[in-house]
Amino acid sequence: MASTATQEVAKRESSEVQAKAREQEVVLVPAVDVFENSHGITVQAEMPGVSKDRLNIQADRNGLLIEGDVVIEMPSGIEALHADVQGTKYRRSFVLSAELETDKIEANLKDGVLTVRIPKRAEFRPRKVEVRTG
Repeated sequence: MASTATQEVAKRESSEVQAKAREQEVVLVPAVDVFENSHGITVQAEMPGVSKDRLNIQADRNGLLIEGDVVIEMPSGIEALHADVQGTKYRRSFVLSAELETDKIEANLKDGVLTVRIPKRAEFRPRKVEVRTG
């Protein structure tokens, strides 16, 4: 059985390896526009190079997570000598208001722009009140 000191060194080395792996994973933060109207919010994220099958959108009552992996196809027999963009993962998260219906989210990806629409709950939407006379 390993001594306590040996176990501590192993734990520390494992933590250092994990920390270095996180440092090496470069995550790009996509540029995002957020719009709100009386029916809900729309989030538009610029994610060039991400395909529909490499996209991950998760939502719950409190948050929205958008992730996408870029696959850079290299022609056979060619090797990159220099790359300005080394990160191949986009990630952005948002805190959501309780007035939104996260179970009715719609998402669309077109020309590298992801559009996510989250409707407001019916009780938070404005409604027209009829005014009677007399």
